[in-house]
Amino acid sequence: MAGKARAAMPVSIGWASGSITPEGPVLLDGQFHARVSERVNDPLTVTALALEREDEPGARVIFVSCDMVGVTADVLERVRKGLAQRLSDFDPRHLILSATHTHTAMVLDMDKYPLPTDEIMTPDECADMFVDRVADVAAEAWGALRPGGVSWAFAQAVVGHNRRAVFADGSAKMYADTSTPDFESIEGYEDHSVDLLYTFDEREKLTGMIVNLACPSQETEGERFVSADFWHEARAEIRSHVGDGVFVLPQCAPAGDQSPHLLFNKDLERVMRERRGLTSRQEIGRRIARAVVDGLEGARRDVRWDLPLAHHVERLPLPRRMVTDEEREQALSEIAALEADTEIEASQKQSFLRRNRRVLARYEAQAAEPHLSVDLHVLRLGDAAFATNPFELFLDYGTRIKARSAALQTFCIQLTCGSSGYLPTTKAVQARPHVKDKAKLGFSGNYGAGVASNQVGPEGGQLLADRTVERIREMWQAAE
Repeated sequence: MAGKARAAMPVSIGWASGSITPEGPVLLDGQFHARVSERVNDPLTVTALALEREDEPGARVIFVSCDMVGVTADVLERVRKGLAQRLSDFDPRHLILSATHTHTAMVLDMDKYPLPTDEIMTPDECADMFVDRVADVAAEAWGALRPGGVSWAFAQAVVGHNRRAVFADGSAKMYADTSTPDFESIEGYEDHSVDLLYTFDEREKLTGMIVNLACPSQETEGERFVSADFWHEARAEIRSHVGDGVFVLPQCAPAGDQSPHLLFNKDLERVMRERRGLTSRQEIGRRIARAVVDGLEGARRDVRWDLPLAHHVERLPLPRRMVTDEEREQALSEIAALEADTEIEASQKQSFLRRNRRVLARYEAQAAEPHLSVDLHVLRLGDAAFATNPFELFLDYGTRIKARSAALQTFCIQLTCGSSGYLPTTKAVQARPHVKDKAKLGFSGNYGAGVASNQVGPEGGQLLADRTVERIREMWQAAE
């Protein structure tokens, strides 16, 4: 980059990272049954990137990513309070906290599963540890602010796949058997884009990166060990190319209908991995690292030292997905079947009872509370925009935002500043359940697109996309 552009260097950058690995056995989150961890397979990490322009009021943010299934609004508020105690000069509303959606991190909710008789760290103890360590890392990143440069890049890596299969009768199912004669198609799109943001110090040395892709971190999701899933292998492989001291902050783009699991070509993938001598997680890490290295080559040619930074935060009311009379009756029927079932495992029974009772509670409250208010963050950093949502947002919404965005590049981040369930597309909601005999297990068919999984439906998803696009456009118009 030319010396002129570097002379001002008004953007300050700070990085920090730490462990949120529990010190003993814990309940693991992400499944409908309780699992107690038997060991730590690899560490859980929290990573923070702080950005500020001192010459522009409000031009500041702390991105935080953690290896968790999600972070509820209640836990987020505790982190913000902890950050406010540590940083008197930082508005905690400018904290952007997201999760990678690993299914092998600790539970933070005391009511999620029955507590086992074994001696474990309780969810409350895990939550206390998580809040303190995340607030510490965020404050450390802010304290590390130094002048620096930024560049961004765009690459490709095949990681996420649509996990919903459609059948000849118009039904759909997540993780269905696609080898049956009535299999028709995969329901939705896949996006193998990798959006990359790199940071550099005053000597143009790489200091860290954001890696954003549309896939939750759940390749080995059902195991009984603590793990960051494929992001552990991805970080290790990236650092083998760029250096151990480089920070890696992962972000999950809208991917509510995506996962790393294939619905077909499974054997082909397995054979290719075996030829390379890699596990499935190592293969994913290899692909992500190749995208990072490929993007870095071009990014180094265009490091920016003076670029606009703006951060918009709002509470956005979205129309709730209303529980119908028929859905209420279905929940009652499932509760009765579950209560009478003496064979179902206790923690699974509690999960499904809790799920159906929440549907009933929503039915009673929805007339008085027709909207769900969520945090929406829209950020401009040079030619790039960042936009958040708290959902497992189906990929199509991210596509709508990116396609209409005024920014050259748009980083969409799901499961951010809250964890508000799936937000499906119209076609997913309209699909009929493929397997009907799972009703007593609380699925009501069509998992991920059923009312029990959705606080907000397609109407709210479109409003979210529209408002995000509008806010991005306003930021770009303000700079003209």
